[in-house]
Amino acid sequence: MRRTALGEGVEFDVIRRILDRARPPGRGVLVGPGDDCAVIGGGPIAVSTDVSVEGVHFRREWLEPGEIGYRATAASLSDLAAMAARPAGILVSVVAPRDDVPELVEALVDGAREAVEAAGGELLGGDLAGSPGPLIVDIVALGRVDWPMLRSTAGAGDEVWVTGRLGGAAAAVRSWLAGREPHAAAREAYARPRPRIEEAAWLAERGVPHALIDISDGLAGDAGHLAAASGVGIVIDAGRVPVHEGANRSADGPEDALRLAIAGGEDYELCFTSSPGAVEEIKEAFEAAFDATLTRVGTVTERSGVFLRWEDGTMEPVGTMGFRHFTGAEP
Repeated sequence: MRRTALGEGVEFDVIRRILDRARPPGRGVLVGPGDDCAVIGGGPIAVSTDVSVEGVHFRREWLEPGEIGYRATAASLSDLAAMAARPAGILVSVVAPRDDVPELVEALVDGAREAVEAAGGELLGGDLAGSPGPLIVDIVALGRVDWPMLRSTAGAGDEVWVTGRLGGAAAAVRSWLAGREPHAAAREAYARPRPRIEEAAWLAERGVPHALIDISDGLAGDAGHLAAASGVGIVIDAGRVPVHEGANRSADGPEDALRLAIAGGEDYELCFTSSPGAVEEIKEAFEAAFDATLTRVGTVTERSGVFLRWEDGTMEPVGTMGFRHFTGAEP
């Protein structure tokens, strides 16, 4: 299928150059970029949007333009992973100062395209607008899902598991804010996070998760979302939380690294609950297939709230740990 031709104008010249570098629409795309809407086949369809604002979610001195687009797209794709959906494609809207057109915008959208194509989806279109600033990137992700996983289906007695290691992105941000260059592993975790698309689908196909969420606001914050949606409580065992190498290398000791792993956001790993013993049966196969760890970090309880249990048995409510918008804390 060919793309719809675009008319004349600087904006459309930029879009043409971007689309020339994208792969042609696949069989699941009925109408590709260039018309008023893209049209995709199949269903049910999962839809999510995620906005990245300069000065809130990133700073230009921290990232290359392509990394800004890649990171913004990974964040939106991670929402699809949280429902075990497979990406069909993304819409990329950029609001940019005039001096950023065309070079920065084209590089940014190239990064977004790279991220979605790596996840099996396509660049379906988007929008470009000028403004005095700041730079704003909005990603709409669309995916196909046979049976969506939800965050509202955890039950008391479930085990709580996470993929990968946590705290790397938060460690990078803290280093930059302190005027230091982050450890390479921490910078990679922040600039090029990997949405767990295939991993979530693999787990869902085997009926392992009861409830599922991605870790964007930090383990503490997202465990809180899962607990609230399910009407349960969660106890996180401090000694079990898997800490990212970048957090370990950047922190002021093990407890500080643990705080980054629990409260730091934007890891884009998965957090899910499952029946006792169910994950142990597939853990080895999962880790071999994806070169990623599965770690049991806690337990679902009937008591509401989220608590951190230290190795001496003392309990600490996580409270407001985790990223919060509109609190004045910016990167």
